[in-house]
Amino acid sequence: MPSALNLLKERGLFAQCSDEKELDELLQRESVSLYCGFDPTGPSLTVGHLVPVMAMAHLQKLGHRPVALIGGGTCRIGDPTGKSQLRQMLSPEQIDDHSKRFRRQLSRFLDFSEGKARMVDNADWLL
Repeated sequence: MPSALNLLKERGLFAQCSDEKELDELLQRESVSLYCGFDPTGPSLTVGHLVPVMAMAHLQKLGHRPVALIGGGTCRIGDPTGKSQLRQMLSPEQIDDHSKRFRRQLSRFLDFSEGKARMVDNADWLL
């Protein structure tokens, strides 16, 4: 099996980490879970989502378990990142619609069958 870290590097999906050797050994030794969050602020994933989605897909093919975190709750309570301008608030119906679309789109890249990946929505525990 190829090194997951080398695969990510070859594809330009890895820049840096605090202990590269330890990460490489961990990824070779055991299956790990990894997550990426997707706030449904628009009706579709964008090209900006492609890099983390592709990294998740590559790691999944090597036996690791992606967790796609839909930010349905984050969209309802606002963005806590300290930006100088708040994003436009969407209606609950818009957020739900966007979340459903994200789920369908992510399912094209990640295999959510038989525990191979998880998709969760933070609205389930934030609201």
